[in-house]
Amino acid sequence: MSDSKSTSSNVFNVETVRSLVELMKQHDLSELDLREGDQKISLKRGGQAPIYAAPAPMQAAPMPMAAAPAAAPAPAASGGAEAAAADSHLVAIKSPMVGTYYSKPKPDADSFARIGDHISEDSVVCIIEAMKVFNEIKAEVSGKVVKVLVKDEEPVEFGQPLFMIDPQG
Repeated sequence: MSDSKSTSSNVFNVETVRSLVELMKQHDLSELDLREGDQKISLKRGGQAPIYAAPAPMQAAPMPMAAAPAAAPAPAASGGAEAAAADSHLVAIKSPMVGTYYSKPKPDADSFARIGDHISEDSVVCIIEAMKVFNEIKAEVSGKVVKVLVKDEEPVEFGQPLFMIDPQG
């Protein structure tokens, strides 16, 4: 009987959770629910936005962030219409989920995408951590990275622009 209790407490063991996440990746699973006795663990992964990801209170948070990049073109207002026309063809890569943005796979590694890099649709541009699951975010557009709009380890919201890409570059 003590064996079953020690086994059930292992459901929340970090190594067990990591193993489950690896199995989810290997078998391309997006959800996993386990129950043993009174304990339950529910894991979700993937680049799709959860249905509940954009409640109204959470959408208020990116407003100041959206205002900051909007303020950036103001100093270039001396070029005014020219600067706006030059940026009109840029495509935004947006966050598919709420989480924490990471620009590189490990702290001592190079960034996935930097200004001036040429990326393809399958290029991983960042990682977004959501509920202790690290999700690789692919560009889904080809071109040249012209702006990185988020800082490393910064929280991001669903639909928040992360990068500006020049598809002609």
